[in-house]
Amino acid sequence: MILHDFATQEAEVSFNYGMPGLRIQYFLGPVWAKTEAQLKTQIVEGNNPITGKPVMKEMVEHLTKPLTAEEKKTGELKRNMGPATYTGTPDELQQLFLEKRYTDFMPVILPTEEKVAEMLKATSHEPDEQLGRMNPGSEAGETWTYTVRTAAINAVMAGAKPEYFPVILALGSTGMSSINVSDNGFSAGAVINGEIRDELGLNYDVGAVGPYAHANTAIGRAWNLLSINGGNCGKVGTTYMGTVGNAQNALALIIAENEEDSPFEPFSVTRGFQKGENVATSFSGWGILSAANWKVNRWGPDMNYPQIIKEIHEQQNPGLFGTFVVLSPPIANFVRDAGYDSVAKLNEWINQSANPPAAGAASAKAPAPGKAPAPGATSAKAPAPGKAPAGKFAGQAKRGGFGMMGGGGVTLIVTGASNNNYWMIGGLRPGQAVQIDNWR
Repeated sequence: MILHDFATQEAEVSFNYGMPGLRIQYFLGPVWAKTEAQLKTQIVEGNNPITGKPVMKEMVEHLTKPLTAEEKKTGELKRNMGPATYTGTPDELQQLFLEKRYTDFMPVILPTEEKVAEMLKATSHEPDEQLGRMNPGSEAGETWTYTVRTAAINAVMAGAKPEYFPVILALGSTGMSSINVSDNGFSAGAVINGEIRDELGLNYDVGAVGPYAHANTAIGRAWNLLSINGGNCGKVGTTYMGTVGNAQNALALIIAENEEDSPFEPFSVTRGFQKGENVATSFSGWGILSAANWKVNRWGPDMNYPQIIKEIHEQQNPGLFGTFVVLSPPIANFVRDAGYDSVAKLNEWINQSANPPAAGAASAKAPAPGKAPAPGATSAKAPAPGKAPAGKFAGQAKRGGFGMMGGGGVTLIVTGASNNNYWMIGGLRPGQAVQIDNWR
């Protein structure tokens, strides 16, 4: 039993399970948020939007009528990955790639053998080495494996320079898709730390979160194309079901942290790496948008940024993805000057004041800008951003494990320029942190 919108996807699921004749009852959705009366008239007493038959009558037939010979047939859906090479004029090949859905619907650099070989020179890893396994996040798409060569092909298609390739391999090694199947249209991104930011020309100044730097754009696009061609992701109707979609699905977000102008330690250091190490950390979740869109983001003199971050954090179901805050350096300095000289201290205050106080109790407000918390104040400690509590997964979280925030944590990244007090916020959860130099 499932919504009729998933008919194409479920037909593929049935093939994947070797039961192409599986009986599926479709009904009109969505179900949640409907009243009992609406559920009764629209679904229980309604018709199957595909067949036009009454849902309950059809369901009884599905459960009681003997299987037909056609329904008894078994067999898995076998995908033909196609030949190793294609021939044709550049225009013909661009059209072929579009028709076969090898692209993000934008023109690509055709991956000739020469260009792929040049890309592969940027890593010491063998072309046929398995790089990762990826699934779009649904049983509708099998888990595919892909190699270093697959990543090189998609890096060429994205227009990446060979020097970007180790970062692309690092992201590919996580197995995390940049394009999730979810109805929510989840987005994905990565934060880059270390000296490699300048080596590759990653932008962490004006327009840092935008697409206006070749390295940021090409790396994000290469991750998307690898997800499509190496991980069976992004196929509308089967492995992509974003109800209204997400503009951030067009390009995986690549953020280089502005470590030089940040008053806090680099994000990678909070994950257990040394300052200066080249690290890529993957993220997934709702995405981010300008903080100006939030009602609680007050504008004017004496802005209490810690309080605003806390109030936005409490509004957006932080238990699922936590809160991802992207501050320009000036606002990061405001937070520091308000008494929070580390992101861990900000998290500590937010977590211990997350629940509204009992009636008559004093509210745990952030100190006014420029005033530090009272010396000796005690509260329940929160884990540092990205670090798991001590236990089974503590080591993994430090050196490339998942270490999901969950439970209401705030991840704070400093990037961008100092020409104005603008910032972004949303819900993204940190995943794996990978040493990029391991993929050179």
